[in-house]
Amino acid sequence: MKNLYQETIVAPATTPGTGAISIVRLSGPECFRIVDAVVSLKSGTISDAKAYTIHYGEVHESGKGVLDQVLVSVFRAPHSYTGEDSVEISTHASAYIVAKLVELLMAAGARFAEPGEFTRRAFLNGKMDLAQAEAVADVIASTSSAAHRVAMNQLRGGVSEELALLREELLEMASLLELELDFSEEEVEFANRDQLLTLVDNTLSHVEGLAASFRQGNLIKNGIPAVIVGPVNAGKSTLLNALLGEERAIVSDTEGTTRDTIEECLNIGGLLFRMIDTAGIRSTADTVEALGIDRTFRKISEAQLVIAVLDGSAQEDELLSNLKQLCERVDFASQKLILLLNKADKCAENEVNKNVIIANDYVLSVGDECVTISVAVKEKKGLDLLKQAMYEAEKDLVPNENSTFITNTRHLEALTNAAAALHDVRTSLTRNIPTDLVAEDLRRSLSAINTILGTGLLDPDTILHSIFSKHCIGK
Repeated sequence: MKNLYQETIVAPATTPGTGAISIVRLSGPECFRIVDAVVSLKSGTISDAKAYTIHYGEVHESGKGVLDQVLVSVFRAPHSYTGEDSVEISTHASAYIVAKLVELLMAAGARFAEPGEFTRRAFLNGKMDLAQAEAVADVIASTSSAAHRVAMNQLRGGVSEELALLREELLEMASLLELELDFSEEEVEFANRDQLLTLVDNTLSHVEGLAASFRQGNLIKNGIPAVIVGPVNAGKSTLLNALLGEERAIVSDTEGTTRDTIEECLNIGGLLFRMIDTAGIRSTADTVEALGIDRTFRKISEAQLVIAVLDGSAQEDELLSNLKQLCERVDFASQKLILLLNKADKCAENEVNKNVIIANDYVLSVGDECVTISVAVKEKKGLDLLKQAMYEAEKDLVPNENSTFITNTRHLEALTNAAAALHDVRTSLTRNIPTDLVAEDLRRSLSAINTILGTGLLDPDTILHSIFSKHCIGK
């Protein structure tokens, strides 16, 4: 059976028609020969070209003349993205040219690449570990500077370094226990139980800390859910449109216009917010509107940030009634609240200030502090203050270049499994469970970490290497 990874693969590396230039990438042992069969250089061949050189050439269609003038970049193994001989052909960004070029390269012997196969080959050839390979997609998909910074840190090996440290800690413990098993007949205790328990606690804290970073990493990667709520006709949809700078939500004076949630993304200071417009809260006999209001309540419970839009020109009783209904739905222990008193232009300044004080006092009496801002959404007044308040509420999420966060659910699951195994190790140590059972739990924890990095399951040779590299036995 033919090894698929001995085949030469080809695929467009850019989307045709979206710019001036498109790139077609090849990787594999026959890539130079295949390109020579399709691209004519003015002199010489790609097979004879030096690595890291670029060559001008022409692609000819049989019986139709020149398809395009191209530039061919040469990369030789192992110093390429995939670790294999590789070529990148830069063409004009015509969908027809790209499709025809790929067709010609396939006719010359290349196979069309499977999704992610270039990166998969990079992993298999040791150019990156599995966590780094997964970060490639996150870098491409990043839509904010914060998400990009986290993804780049993972691509550069930030997460991998953390996991490698964990793996070393676990190997140290496994090595000590394996020694005891090897010398069990001599009743030698290599692993002092108290010291081993300390090692377990430290490693467990490390594992659980990484797992806990998933919440923050997920918010950075996918956006901070910020729900816009309030009574009907308070200006919620108008606010969403004003923040986005486009007519995304339907705005009408008719109450109950918004029946379902609308989600759009807003980038503020490098943080991505998922803005969620919701149906106005009120009592209604309309079945469809009632379903929309139920969804509003559900979105409030799921949000990180609650932006409550109230009619700032309303009388005190109405204002307090609306506040009470909203605050009952906010979990002040885990959510942050921003109050917008809209239609401030319809009130005298002293009335606006009075309503701000009333709102703040009420929130303090039932929950926690909140930011209260007077706005006139139609006139787009106060929006900069709102954006600043949103950023300030979540600025702790802004990562630095060395921040390490888990953003992948697969990694979270593996870390959770590793932590569970370490808890079992701890329990076994405190109950004097036999060493071989403790070692098995450690193996489970190591196996979980290995699945993130993409290394093989733990084998005896790995442990023996760790033993002989760190311990001097029988010298």
